Amino acid sequence: MKEQIKHEVQSITPLDSLESKAITDVLAWIDSGVELCRLEKPGTPDKHLVSYFVLVDGDFILLVDHINAQLWLPTGGHVEPGEHPRDTALREAHEELAIDGEFLHENPLFITSTVTVGKTAGHTDVCLWYVLKGNQKMNLSFDQSEFTRVKWFHKDNIPLERTDPQLGRFLIKLYER
Repeated sequence: MKEQIKHEVQSITPLDSLESKAITDVLAWIDSGVELCRLEKPGTPDKHLVSYFVLVDGDFILLVDHINAQLWLPTGGHVEPGEHPRDTALREAHEELAIDGEFLHENPLFITSTVTVGKTAGHTDVCLWYVLKGNQKMNLSFDQSEFTRVKWFHKDNIPLERTDPQLGRFLIKLYER
């Protein structure tokens, strides 16, 4: 599975030097032989793989008001041992929003390595960002144990001061390529 995860990381065309460095660092992390998946909540090992999936409907993206992070975030979750990160995105779409995900891009569009904040702060999430087809008219039944609410935001009206610190860069990559 590590080779497949490396392939996902290598498929990403970096936006800038920060993402290029993230790709290099993540590939070295994978090659180091350490466990890539979270084995125990909230952060064991202290660095582990996550798949974000961003639902996109034209100029709108869906964000969730995440209870633990206390931020507006893309939906997603931790990659399970033996699971491909793309499968994680689809599994989490079903678990968190009760939808069957459809990729707009087969490969991840973006990668980040971020120290978490909020109630479970202090570990590092290596995030592969996938883009899924969204529809603002779809009925969403979200996981109320993880999110207080879900909301579609126009790309120009996202509360960047209260979200993943890399979301602004993701939006540039998504909309200005």
